[in-house]
Amino acid sequence: MIDALDIDLAPVVAEQPDPVLFATVSGAHLYGFPSRDSDVDLRGVHLLPTADLLGLREPAETRSRMWDRDGVEMDLVTHDLRKFVRLMLRRNGYVLEQLLSPLVVHTTDAHRELAALAPGVLTGHHAHHYRGFANTQWRLFAKTGELKPLLYTFRVLLTGIHLMRSGEVQAHLPTLLGEVAEAPGCLPELIAAKTEAEHGAAEVEHARVEADAERLHGLLDEAQAASALPDMASAHDALHDLVVRVRLDG
Repeated sequence: MIDALDIDLAPVVAEQPDPVLFATVSGAHLYGFPSRDSDVDLRGVHLLPTADLLGLREPAETRSRMWDRDGVEMDLVTHDLRKFVRLMLRRNGYVLEQLLSPLVVHTTDAHRELAALAPGVLTGHHAHHYRGFANTQWRLFAKTGELKPLLYTFRVLLTGIHLMRSGEVQAHLPTLLGEVAEAPGCLPELIAAKTEAEHGAAEVEHARVEADAERLHGLLDEAQAASALPDMASAHDALHDLVVRVRLDG
């Protein structure tokens, strides 16, 4: 299995046309169930030149690229700082997982400041993100029968439950098994099976995993209702000041 941390990813960051404020590894490596043939998902933030934002042309705020590097499939997506912060404020758990990923390829002071402000954007409404993501992945599992979307379904539900209960964004499924006591007992076996193939079939009893998913949906509803997380983000002004300061500093 390819370990993303064993690959020298610094040249990837250096090749980008604009300064990169951070780049982290996301995807299956972050979630704790990479396969032998998993690609390396890099996510991050770049900083567009101020002049690009002042004229009449609308700059592309998101850059996406896929390619092979040393026999490894790479997938890089970065957003301009302003767009990324707007996504943070839209109750988007996905970008918070990228921001707080422990698999850091490149970091800066701005990255650390963004991460420090992340608790101020967490709300009880983030449960909607994880609920919707789980429903999408479950439909994909029902259509394909593949193990990957089934694991994604359980991962996002457990992430959402844990977030509502603790206020912590935790995307690593093996860690979540120790944090959420109600996690399905089949997950360690499914994680082990996922290492063999990225798109392998899920050898499971459909009715059993469907019941497990429905149970976790119920737990997410209960956790949201009882959560101490606020209804609104508190970090809007601080994030605005950060975006302006970093932009002006270039």
